[in-house]
Amino acid sequence: MNEWEKDRLAVKVASMYYADNLTQDEISRKLGIHRTTISRLIKTARQEGLITIAIRDDLKPYYALENKLETLFGLKEVYIVSSQRVQEDSERQALGKTCAELLARIVQDGDTIGISWGSTMKEVANALKPSPNQRPTQSQIVALCGGPGNLESDNHVNPIVGKVSQAFKAKPYYFYAPIITSKRETKEAILQDDSCVTVTNLWHKVRIAVVGIGAFSESSSVLSTGYITLQDQEALRQAGAAGDICSRFYDLAGRRIQLDLADRTISVDLDILKGLNYSIAVAGGAHKVPAILGALRGRFVNVLITTEETARLLLETANETVEAAE
Repeated sequence: MNEWEKDRLAVKVASMYYADNLTQDEISRKLGIHRTTISRLIKTARQEGLITIAIRDDLKPYYALENKLETLFGLKEVYIVSSQRVQEDSERQALGKTCAELLARIVQDGDTIGISWGSTMKEVANALKPSPNQRPTQSQIVALCGGPGNLESDNHVNPIVGKVSQAFKAKPYYFYAPIITSKRETKEAILQDDSCVTVTNLWHKVRIAVVGIGAFSESSSVLSTGYITLQDQEALRQAGAAGDICSRFYDLAGRRIQLDLADRTISVDLDILKGLNYSIAVAGGAHKVPAILGALRGRFVNVLITTEETARLLLETANETVEAAE
């Protein structure tokens, strides 16, 4: 975690303590940080002048944005990646590094961690650096979906699971199945395989899930794989698809789209994600705003990591759609 991120976290904790009147125990539960660390961060924020009567000017806009999104969508936590960090790295790399820092903070020995696929998830895995002093853990890293066969290998769920498991010295559980089958009967037969049963059973033990959010557009990863036929794409378009998580599609209001395609999809159910301690979405970009908004309204995730530009567009779009509905 760099100095700016340390300061940002200290400001967030101190603001929750002083401005929001939360106790240190409440902050600890909300952020997944030990109470002793909460106390230290509050002390640091005061001693280093990060907070006085007001939040330091360069950090205040980020906290305000995070707080607005958390309140509007009932989120556990929002992480706004600074414009400076996006300029230093690519957008996906900046998102990946921020997610890696969050995981390093909240993962506990024995956790079962679910991982999805995609280019942003690849950057999360790349940003996780194994510590030389890291001992083997009892944690498990499990794939949350099958994978398209023609997808660039680094973006495939199994290599990502492998890298994350190496970083935490945890046991990987790979998923050797396509994400979408041509027939429902094919899916049912695949899921009867013992190795698949092991993975799908672990989905119910996940404490932390990290997922990307796909936009429903011609340039989206899931559509470009060819696994979704033109007929399926048209059906999704007619149903008002806004985005997907693990190829589970939903509309702008967060309503799941239940077409024949859903019965042929091999991935975690969105209901499982809704019930987790941490369901972390990592996504940014103007083209993904409708998809992210639908995911937040459906409450499929409770933590969002995104960019400053995307956060502002989310708030604007949310207000516009509410006004249009009225």
